[in-house]
Amino acid sequence: MVTRRQMLTTTAVSAGAVVLPLTAADPAVAHGGSLPGHAGVFALGVASGDPLPDGVILWTRLLRAAGPLAARPVRVDWQVASDERFRDVVRSGHAVAVPQLGHSVHVDARGLRPGREYFYRFRALGELSPVGRTKTAPAPSADRGGLRFGIVNCQDFQNGYWPAYAGLAAEDLDVVLHLGDYIYEYDPHSAYADRQHTTPATPGLDQLRTLDDYRARHAQYKSDPLLQAAHAAFPWIVTWDDHETENNYASLTDEIDDTGGQHQSPEVFARQRAAAYQAYYEHMPIRANLKPGSADLRIFRRFDFGRLARINVLDTRQYRTDQPGGFPGDFGLPGAGTANTGGTLTGEDQERWLARGLDHSPARWNVIAQQVMMSRVKFPNPTGGVPPIVANLDQWDGYVPQRDRLLRHLVDAKVANPVVLAGDIHSTWLSELKLDFDRPEQPSVAVELTATSISSDFPIAFDGPLKAVNPTLNPHVRYFDGSKRGYLRCELDRYGWRTDARTVDTIASRTAPVSTSASYVIEAGTSTLQKA
Repeated sequence: MVTRRQMLTTTAVSAGAVVLPLTAADPAVAHGGSLPGHAGVFALGVASGDPLPDGVILWTRLLRAAGPLAARPVRVDWQVASDERFRDVVRSGHAVAVPQLGHSVHVDARGLRPGREYFYRFRALGELSPVGRTKTAPAPSADRGGLRFGIVNCQDFQNGYWPAYAGLAAEDLDVVLHLGDYIYEYDPHSAYADRQHTTPATPGLDQLRTLDDYRARHAQYKSDPLLQAAHAAFPWIVTWDDHETENNYASLTDEIDDTGGQHQSPEVFARQRAAAYQAYYEHMPIRANLKPGSADLRIFRRFDFGRLARINVLDTRQYRTDQPGGFPGDFGLPGAGTANTGGTLTGEDQERWLARGLDHSPARWNVIAQQVMMSRVKFPNPTGGVPPIVANLDQWDGYVPQRDRLLRHLVDAKVANPVVLAGDIHSTWLSELKLDFDRPEQPSVAVELTATSISSDFPIAFDGPLKAVNPTLNPHVRYFDGSKRGYLRCELDRYGWRTDARTVDTIASRTAPVSTSASYVIEAGTSTLQKA
């Protein structure tokens, strides 16, 4: 028997499986890319996101795979129905897709019922879009039932294919969280002929600089049929990390290793960041207030799923201070992070906002969804040199005083069942957070769940050594695996939380089965991880 979700997934994949010819006038073609996708103005598919009890953002971007749109506004009609055949249309209207925003559309569809499944579609220029499925959050007073969601991040297009997204699209989920590195900024260089990045306006810098650069790269990523299927299956809650703009940037400071033409002053980098942030907004189903040309875009926000879970979504790039120490690649002495008393990953305003959200939460589970690992992790020096132990100072290990404040606040404010979510490191880490990581016998303050990447590389040479040293160097880590790509699937109710590491054995082909490589549970009230 074919289920409703299987029907949606099959439809989305088949609609995006044809490689269409492009003209040199198309921005993606002009940048050396290609757009496999839906045969019309909906070549990038559809998506929904930021679910509330009464509404959800509906997204699409008009872009013909066979040529550009005229530089004029386009009317886009939309419908929301309770059934996939649209016999019961409950909301409808129209939006205007303007060229200044890349003909993207963000419809904040309100007046919906809480905790309900809906279907949506668009019509523009005489064409009908694929159908997407979405779901609203439960009513604020809801205190029964459960929540199922996926955690994804780090999808380097050039590093391989995305079979994990086929597995994700077939799951039974309420929402998907994407924790950053949705695109990568690097120049074309791939072992796969059909996974070469678009060519930026200034090749050789290994960076994107202009709005057209970022638009073309986002469009290329969005054209992947399996990513389109995963977007069409569920609402997503997204946040960015560094590669949506530039590797390891901090506020208006670009990558530490940049020299020559790569290096930019804060004033020049602000223009690049403005282009990156606008292109990100144009391609995401996000509820945000963009001012075109501005280098600022607030995306930290919070979502309540009844009284079961509150999800605080952070931005640890836009407001952070520079990584401490000045080490190449931001790997260096752990003491640099400990001494970083003035350092911040979030900025003061966001830190206060998070504390208020935790203090006044009615939820059984309090989730901090953010980008980089909060657990202290000691790494054997990858160069084999001195010092023998190093820290990744781009993570919370570079900002130890702020981490200490946050973990102490969880204890002092008696925050119920805190769980931290992370990505970035291209490997699975399930850990317990401590007030003092040098005293592993201490009770845990919170649990941290770090999802592996969809396709971005983790050096396999480090997998075995880390597994060997974690019991002594990082005893708070309950599970680690750097050998597989995939996502985390989480299921929670009032009494417990289960996390499954869902992984594929290869990203060298478009299709690969998804299996569960590890399962751990958290009993409510314990902040400890146990094998399921």
